[in-house]
This record gives sequence, structure tokens and C-alpha cells, in this order.
Amino acid sequence: MSLTSGGHLTHGHSANLSGKIYHAVQYGLDPKTELINYNEVEQLAKKYHPKIIICGTTSYSRKIDFQKFSQIAKKYHAYLLADISHIAGLILAGLHPNPFKYCDLVMTTTHKTLKGPRGAVIFINKKSSLAQKEKIDLEEQINKSVFSGMQGGPHNNISAGIALMFKLAQSKQFKNYQKQIVINAQALANELQKFGFRLVSNGTDNHLMVIDLRNTDFLGIEAEKILEQANILANRNVIPGDLKPFKPSGIRLGTPAITSRGMKEKEMKIIASFIYRLLIKKENSLKIKKEVKQLCRQFPIY
Repeated sequence: MSLTSGGHLTHGHSANLSGKIYHAVQYGLDPKTELINYNEVEQLAKKYHPKIIICGTTSYSRKIDFQKFSQIAKKYHAYLLADISHIAGLILAGLHPNPFKYCDLVMTTTHKTLKGPRGAVIFINKKSSLAQKEKIDLEEQINKSVFSGMQGGPHNNISAGIALMFKLAQSKQFKNYQKQIVINAQALANELQKFGFRLVSNGTDNHLMVIDLRNTDFLGIEAEKILEQANILANRNVIPGDLKPFKPSGIRLGTPAITSRGMKEKEMKIIASFIYRLLIKKENSLKIKKEVKQLCRQFPIY
């Protein structure tokens, strides 16, 4: 998926090694709906016959249809890799479609919605029909690529942390946390729209949203700095139509961290008003910073 549509830098962007080492062809969103354009994915697969199709995003706020991707990949004899780094926790809690029965490979980071230490995991489908047809042992190939191909050795403390993360992720408390992440994201998105902000894809199904700032006086980098001055952390983000990835027209917001602190829908309304006052009303950021600190004191980090 192209960077401007919500894909990750490592999914074949020309500035990244993935775009230099491999010949990457990128797909995007339907310009009318701002949803993944599966027809375009199939047309590109038909034209280029890729060895692998990557589905998964970093700033796409809607659900991904892994079954559709699988149908396209099988039709054109491509491996299917799902990058679920952002949505792994939501998938585990049953709040997002599950990729595992459709994909040859699934990978995820272990922080973000999973709440684990910084790391990553690669899952291999040992029943991959394409791997069996090509007589390829995916596990052996990937293990060799990781070590000794790309890493010098494991960090056992991180492995232990990841193991504990997976244990905690089976709990009812974790699933309730994931549900609240989505509730909070949708509440925040709705409030931002009430204040006149335009959101890419017109809302969210997951933990994040991207604000299109083109109807404001700020670019993404400027808005990012203004929000940070008030102790609100967001990141500049490209949006569909952006031509300069290092001067994006959007900002991305997510709710996992504030949900971890115990904030709920009431606080989402307050946070949306902070953003409105900063970016539309252009109130003093230091004044709002005091209010942000006061809100955070009510929800301390343990």
C-alpha cells in the first residue's frame, strides 16, 4: 500500500531499503470512498504477477478484508503477507477481521495495541498451499534470513517480555481494554468531526484516525509542533493526494496510550476540544498545556 494511502515506509517506498532492494508496485485508496481499492489491487496483480502481496497499514483507519486479498493472491500465485503491527491487539480481541487463515505469513510488532516490549514476531502458515507447491520451507527460509541474515543474536529479556505479553493478552481485562480503545477512537473521531475537522476515510474502525489539515492554516509538521507544545502527542502524516511526503498535510492520532491511563468517552470530548482550540481557535499552547497536565493528573501512569 502506498505511503500516502496509509501504508508503511517499509512497504516498498522509494526512500526505504524495501523500495531499493525490491521492485515494489504500490496500490492505494478509492478517491471517492478513501477505502482500499481492491479492484486496483487485482488489476496490478494481473499486470505484474508479484511474488508477494503485502496487506496491512500504518495509518489506515478502516478494516482490512484479508479474504479479498487472499483471493487475489491465490488467483495470481503470489504469497500473501499481512503486517498487523498496529491492529494485532484488536484482532486478538475479535474486533478486527483475522488474517491468519488467509495469509501465508503474518508479522506484527509487539508494542502498539499489544502493549508489549518493543520487538516483533513473524508467524508462518505451515499449510501454505503455494509454499507446498513450490516445495519451499518457509520456516527454514525465514529463520535463516533473521539469523544469521539480519540479526546477530536474540535479546532474551525481550523474548521473555513478549511471552508475558501473549499471556496477558489472553485475559478478559486485555480484551476489555481493546474494546475501550475502539470506543475511545470513535468518540474522539466523532467529536473532532463536530468541530469541523475532516478525517481521512470519514472516521475510524480501529485505534487511530488521520486529520486532513488542508482546510486549516497548518501543515502536519506545524500542527505536530503546536500540539506537542501543549503536551498532546501526535505525528505528522501524509494523506491521499500529498505529493511531498516530508511536508504532509495531515496528523495521525491514536487512543491506546490514553486508554491505558483509564480515560474514556468523556475525556475524548475534552481532548478534541483541546485540539480544536489549538489548531482552529489558535489559543495559547502554554495555557492549554496546563489544562492537559491537570487532566493527566486525574489518570496517573502506574
